[in-house]
Amino acid sequence: MKFTLLIIDDEKNIREGLAANFEMEDYNVKTAASGEEGMKLIEKGDIDLVITDLRMNGMSGEKVLQKVTAETPGIPVIILTGHGSIDAAVDAMRHGAYDFLTKPLNLDQLSLIVKRALESREMSIQHQALKKEVEGNAAFKGMIGNSLPVQKIKETIRKVADSKASVLITGESGVGKDVIANAIHNLSSRKNKQMISVHCAALSESIIESELFGHEKGAFTGADHLKKGRFELAHGSTIFFDEIGEINQNVQIKILRVLQEKKFERVGGEQTIEVDVRIIAATNRNLEEEVKAGRFRQDLYYRLNVVHLEMPPLRERKEDIGLLIQHFIDEFNAENNRHITSIDNRAKSAMLKYDWPGNIRELRNCIESAGVMSNGQQITLEDLPPYVANVSDSDTISVPVGVTLEEVEKTVILENLARNKNNKTKTAELLGIGRKTLQRKLSEWGIEE
Repeated sequence: MKFTLLIIDDEKNIREGLAANFEMEDYNVKTAASGEEGMKLIEKGDIDLVITDLRMNGMSGEKVLQKVTAETPGIPVIILTGHGSIDAAVDAMRHGAYDFLTKPLNLDQLSLIVKRALESREMSIQHQALKKEVEGNAAFKGMIGNSLPVQKIKETIRKVADSKASVLITGESGVGKDVIANAIHNLSSRKNKQMISVHCAALSESIIESELFGHEKGAFTGADHLKKGRFELAHGSTIFFDEIGEINQNVQIKILRVLQEKKFERVGGEQTIEVDVRIIAATNRNLEEEVKAGRFRQDLYYRLNVVHLEMPPLRERKEDIGLLIQHFIDEFNAENNRHITSIDNRAKSAMLKYDWPGNIRELRNCIESAGVMSNGQQITLEDLPPYVANVSDSDTISVPVGVTLEEVEKTVILENLARNKNNKTKTAELLGIGRKTLQRKLSEWGIEE
């Protein structure tokens, strides 16, 4: 991506000198001799960064900053100022300027500030594109990932969502089976009614029948009023059994009857109630093994397993970890009023190496913990829980699929530098590059130590 810079300065020599410098660095450059002229160029679009003098005749740099932040937020503004106006420049920083530099200018320093600002803008653009992609399909809300397994599951969901077929979702704990169930419901014609969820493992045997089928007043001690069960509440909608393998066989028989006949009676009642309910079930158990062991009814298993979706563990789709990390960072920021933007390469490398036995649920908890521990806008390796951070001590370096060669190079250099305790000479020797080359790359990335 070739960025376009706008330089606004009423001094011709400075304006043209900066333009020549940044054109040599392979940027597109536009210039303006006044704030008013600069704003007209900004309004036309295609400006990625603004460098403006603070004190100018007519519209000042302060006014340019105010209009850019109000009308085209996201475009970084760098302020140039004389020594006598440093207080005003600091005030401009408080009002949204990316950075400021005093005259006479240090071109190397300005180039580095520009590079950092554009990297931040590019990250922001990518983040917004990702956010738009995630939000663009509300039916798959929370189902984050572009890996082949996730794409296949989404394709199957689209095919079966509007049918009446029962769906069995299998996978380890924490992989997001409930998210799949919600996606099926939200893409179906039943989406206008709330899906009813039953967390089977949380219901004791003494109450599960009443919870599912309801009870009549006086059916048992303490039943002082009529209660509608989950099946009755789910009429015209979907009922989701989470961890259905935990249900005892007496209740399994009654669920089978609802699947076959669409009818049941409340506990203690004689009236037969007919329902139109679509059943989705999930389990982390192997139900075929449960059937062989005599703990799960074979006929119910076949009724539930009309469509089978297997959600793979996170360790088998690590290419989705980057998207999940950013999703949970956004979620954490919203819940805690924080402004964390990303994680650094060392932290990302450790997270890619870790196997995540608790799957997506564990990853979310890790990001929440790291967010709490972070002191800045970026999560570092030191912010991660020790059991994740310590994985980085291995002798391998991981990079996600789809990253650029520049990002791969940056990851390799920073990982080796960290392992060598910031010894640049040793790192350069191991990588087969000169120490000056290494130092130059670190400077380009804004990394001194």
